[in-house]
Amino acid sequence: MSTAPTGYRWHLRRLMAEKDMFATTQLVPLLAERGVRLSREQVYGWSRRPGTAEPGYSAALCDILGCEPGDLIEVGAVPAAVKPPPAAAAPNGPGRSGPG
Repeated sequence: MSTAPTGYRWHLRRLMAEKDMFATTQLVPLLAERGVRLSREQVYGWSRRPGTAEPGYSAALCDILGCEPGDLIEVGAVPAAVKPPPAAAAPNGPGRSGPG
């Protein structure tokens, strides 16, 4: 029996957008108000991929965004990598247009 590897999807950016927050720098003072002191670089990196974080970070984000921890992170099987289809060859060569 084959088991697919488990992974996660991090939904912080989507949840921020739903609150009209489009820059991670907006989170810095809001996190600080909740006792989470991170630089803007740390918050940016964390917004892309959470890595390891103290539970207080997630709790603060949930408070700011009005969500539950399960809304931030979705755990599940990692889909198999899909190869992109081969590029179609241009019949007239690159940069050339066809007749007429």
